[in-house]
Formats: sequence, C-alpha cells, structure tokens
Amino acid sequence: MTMTMRVMRRALLGWVAAGLLALAPAGLSAAEIRVMISGGFFEPFRQMVPQFEQSSGHRVVIIQGASMGNAPDAIPVRLGRGEAADVLILAAPALDQLIAAGHGAPGSRVDLVRSLIGMSVRSGAPRPDISTEEGFIRALREARSIAYSASASGTYFAQTLIPRLGLADEILPKARRILSERVGTVVARGDAELGLQQVSELLPIPGIDFIGVLPPSLQQETIFSAGIAARAQEAQAAQALIAFMAGPEAVDAIRRAGLEPIR
Repeated sequence: MTMTMRVMRRALLGWVAAGLLALAPAGLSAAEIRVMISGGFFEPFRQMVPQFEQSSGHRVVIIQGASMGNAPDAIPVRLGRGEAADVLILAAPALDQLIAAGHGAPGSRVDLVRSLIGMSVRSGAPRPDISTEEGFIRALREARSIAYSASASGTYFAQTLIPRLGLADEILPKARRILSERVGTVVARGDAELGLQQVSELLPIPGIDFIGVLPPSLQQETIFSAGIAARAQEAQAAQALIAFMAGPEAVDAIRRAGLEPIR
C-alpha cells in the first residue's frame, strides 16, 4: 500500500467515525449537569432548562444557594464542604472570588444578565412611591419592618447604601437579613412590610406587589455570570449549557424575569 493510499484510508476511517458519532443516539453521550445557582438568575434558568434538556439530551440538576454569605446552603459554603458541581451561576464578583479560591475554572466566566434591585410590599398594602431618592428614604423611615437579601443586593443595601445615606442607626435595627428564603415570601406572610431584592427574585413570588426599582442615584446594577466548577465532572456538557444560556434561545425568558441579557 502506497503512502498516498494509507493517508486516504486514515482520512476515510476518520470520516466514517465522525459520521457514526453524529448518528449516535443522544442518550449515549447524555450527561447529568449539576448546576449551583443563586436567586438572581434562577427564574429564567428554570424556564429554559426543559428546552436545553430536550435539544441536548443532557439532564440538569439544580442546586440553589446564595451568591455569598455563611448560610449552610450558600454556594461558597457548599463548595467549601466539597459538594459537587459542574456549573456555577451567581453574581459576578462572587464568581470571581470562587475562581480565585480555586472553586471555579480560571477563564470560564461568561456574563449573562444585568439585574436591578427592587422593592415589594404585601399584596393590597399601601404602595409607597420610591421613584425618587426622597421617596425611597421616606418609605424606609415609615416602614415598621424591612427584609433584605443575604446575597448581593442585601449586602449592598446594609453595608453600602444605608451607611452612605447616614441612616444606619435608624434603619438597620428594624431591618432583617433573610437567610435561605426569598425576601418576597417573608413579605407575603406579613413578617416584613417592605422587601428588597433583585427584581427577578421578587416578581415570581405570589402574595406580594412589586412597586418598582430603586431610583438611579441609589441603584446598584449586578451582573450575574456563569462559570465552570474547578472539579467539574461534565465540563464539555457544562460549556454547552453556558453557551445556551448566553445565546438567543434564552433571551425571552431572561426579559420576562425583569433582567437584561448581556449577549
């Protein structure tokens, strides 16, 4: 057999192998993708998972937790005690910290959405006007109780915004940081008059009225991003899922959740 014939034979075998892979049932290469996700991106993600699973043949396992903090189900705590994950979806600064700590793969961060902080009250309760800085401050002062997130939005509210406004002594004693539960749920059952959290985390909660976002002068935009876990068992499938979330198929679900797609 000549050299040319051997080269052609190897090429032909390669094409045949590629064709067989392309024709193989999706189930043969299906993976179980473990996704640790915080609340900000959860609602659109929940909606897009069935489409991804149907088109890819993969199965997604959702593990919820806060982007930061020391609650037992917070994502950094979960990873710290060795829980397995393939994809991490959380606030970008928190993802960067996880990558720096060795829990996320360097260079894997993909920004997905921009998110704003909003406020809610119990359904039927008076709706304060928070469209201006003065109105927002008045709403905080008049409320008997306030609930805020244990994650990115709540950290900004309690540690940056309220001290910057000079209201720490007045507001923080009647404000409560909510662990392992949606702020809207606390407001819906009457345990707090006002609730502050990412808009996408407030909108799906029954029993509350969403009254608006913080005024621009007080607002903090949060980027939610996805990355691959450092010890991912299904890195290739994880990359496919992240590409799907950043692609055009995800845009409608993202916008319905009150978020702005980045790509």
